[in-house]
Amino acid sequence: MAVCPSCGQENPDGFRFCGACGAELAAEAPAGVRKTVTVLFCDLVGSTSMGDRADPELLRELMGRFHRELRTILERHGGTVEKFVGDAAMAVFGIPQAHEDDALRATRAASEIRDAVGRLGLEARIGVNTGEVVAGEGETLVTGDAVNVAARLEQAAEASEILIGEATERLVRDVVRAEPVEPLDLKGKAEPVPAYRLLELLPDVPAFTRALEAPFVGREHELETLARTLAGAIDERSPQLATIVGPPGIGKSRLARELIQHPEARVLVGRCLSYGEGITYWSLAEVVAQVGELRAALGDDGDARLAASRIAAALGTAETAASSEEIAWGFRKLFEALAQAKPLIVVLDDIHWADPTLLDLIEYVSAFAQDAPLLLLCMARPDLFELRPAWAAPKPNATLVTLEPLAASQTETLVGQLHDIPDETRERIVAAAEGNPLFVEQLVAMQAERGNGELEIPPTIQALLAARIDQLEPEERSVIERASIEGRLFHRGSVAELLPEKARTGVGGHLMTLVRKEFVRPDRATVPGDDGFRFGHILVRDAAYGSIPKRLRAELHERFVGWLEAKLGEDAPGEILGYHLEQAWRYRVELGSEDEHARGLARRAAHVLGASGRRAHARGDDAATRSLL
Repeated sequence: MAVCPSCGQENPDGFRFCGACGAELAAEAPAGVRKTVTVLFCDLVGSTSMGDRADPELLRELMGRFHRELRTILERHGGTVEKFVGDAAMAVFGIPQAHEDDALRATRAASEIRDAVGRLGLEARIGVNTGEVVAGEGETLVTGDAVNVAARLEQAAEASEILIGEATERLVRDVVRAEPVEPLDLKGKAEPVPAYRLLELLPDVPAFTRALEAPFVGREHELETLARTLAGAIDERSPQLATIVGPPGIGKSRLARELIQHPEARVLVGRCLSYGEGITYWSLAEVVAQVGELRAALGDDGDARLAASRIAAALGTAETAASSEEIAWGFRKLFEALAQAKPLIVVLDDIHWADPTLLDLIEYVSAFAQDAPLLLLCMARPDLFELRPAWAAPKPNATLVTLEPLAASQTETLVGQLHDIPDETRERIVAAAEGNPLFVEQLVAMQAERGNGELEIPPTIQALLAARIDQLEPEERSVIERASIEGRLFHRGSVAELLPEKARTGVGGHLMTLVRKEFVRPDRATVPGDDGFRFGHILVRDAAYGSIPKRLRAELHERFVGWLEAKLGEDAPGEILGYHLEQAWRYRVELGSEDEHARGLARRAAHVLGASGRRAHARGDDAATRSLL
């Protein structure tokens, strides 16, 4: 139904003019999305004076090399080049798809650009800032204050200097060295803006070797299962494959850390990368770097020379080529040789990002290695099973450990061991984290930093959840966004009602896909004849809701009221109807649409909330009465 902006009359789809007042009905606005992105601005220093000195032909060649170098670096790190204007460039990280490390990608790109520009004999100044923007569906053009601040940071930077905004610094502070600069008086800003000078990137330390901060809480059963698997590999001298699976932050790396403390085993660690060039064997290259002299590690076996050459081919250090099967054979020989001296644990993290070639290699080694006390210990998110469903199939020498959220009592213990905070704040952190250890750590750290008792979701968690949602297929993302309108608990029917009519037929299948991916789970319905679902975590719901443009939120809240009234009639809870009507009114007002339709929403909200408040007062519910009235 199209709602007339003049009189509020609902009109059938396809009407170009209102059937009540004759006013023209606005065309449907293109779909958009709200996203947190990182914006990078780069500009050459002294290019005007350089143009006065250099021959135009030489200058054109130099600018061409500069633009090509810039685009190559930005796109290699996953940035989208929005525009080149002369010797300046703007790129966005997080469009069209968000990544949990967009701020780090942009910072790495900025550092690389500074070095590359220097090699060209030029100097550049760069500004990087993170914040919320609005983008059209499928478009790269973004609008928002984050863009303006990034441009101002670039303008405030000195030659060969990179200035990053406060939000960016909070996201990358563990992997960069930066120093605060005097807050900047930026054009268009009422207050000085905090900024940091990027000094250097720090080595990316694997989770298994960095200093241990979080205590180990719970997971005794899971640890015992993995310990038995390791013992079996050692006692039977046969390879074992163990995979720890769970959503981000659930404690996969922490559990692995406990297991690999085994004093009798040698441990080698590799990580799969989410992006980059030539990364198929990146994790195994990290493993080989820890081995030392490769030829010596392979021993005097007759196959040692051949195995070394095939491994070198995988690492790109040999002139000869090798097939993926030959490379897998070479690594099998390496692991067998290493395991002869001491039981071997090869840890491979984030294999949900692995290429199929690497997954094939892991399965091959676990099946064909001979006379080797070898444990291949892998960590993955549930996304792995979308790429490789057979990974979850039972196998004689494979163990799958799925991590669930910590119990409330265990979460309380973790909070208490991390930091001494007031009981009320501790209870709020336990409730918000819902058993996710990383969320606990981040929430506690932010509370320790700010100490104001207000529970704010750290940007690291926001980035993590937004990236997971953004990786969904477009139809699945539409479903999870519509589901977030109803709240933590939602119904299949309401999601279908809020979707465009053409997309409603597949809603059941998309919801089951979201269940498999652990975004939502089935729950008890509160609407007769419908199916109920619940978001796996309230922060997932909030992230999905936050990605919906406010104008669309207003429309969906209003349509949800219509669906609920049609389903429950006079039994529809006034508190719920009033809440959604109030949200629809509020978003319209925030966007400057304080018209008769908005005022009608306000009157309806006031009516149903007032009636609900009076009923609460009649039954003696003082808290509800104060909230509603």
